[in-house]
Amino acid sequence: MSEPTKPGVDLPEGDAPTELTTRDLVLGDGAEAKPGRVVQIHYVGVTFETGREFDSSWEHGRPFKFAVGGGRAIKGLDRGIRGMKAGGRREIVVPPRLGYGKQSPSPLIPAGSTLVFVVDLLSA
Repeated sequence: MSEPTKPGVDLPEGDAPTELTTRDLVLGDGAEAKPGRVVQIHYVGVTFETGREFDSSWEHGRPFKFAVGGGRAIKGLDRGIRGMKAGGRREIVVPPRLGYGKQSPSPLIPAGSTLVFVVDLLSA
């Protein structure tokens, strides 16, 4: 399977949701992301308010690998990929309480930001 290309992120319409929302852009047909499984994802993250990119695994030159439910990813991303199948692409909108809240790790993410990720699940 060829490596997916970095996606653009289209911001959802309207106000930032207060709950975690997911929308499948491409349905995968591989193994499912479940708690305890190690997954590899490519992702792009932007803030809902500005649409400005704050992080991307493509910029790091390698996928992000972590165990689902293991606490290595922010809660919203960890929960948002569950049920995804390898080969899929999903938009995940993360409210501040499941993202970084008031403790921003970066000047690119204002405190209290809603985050929008587009995630490609490479393997589970």
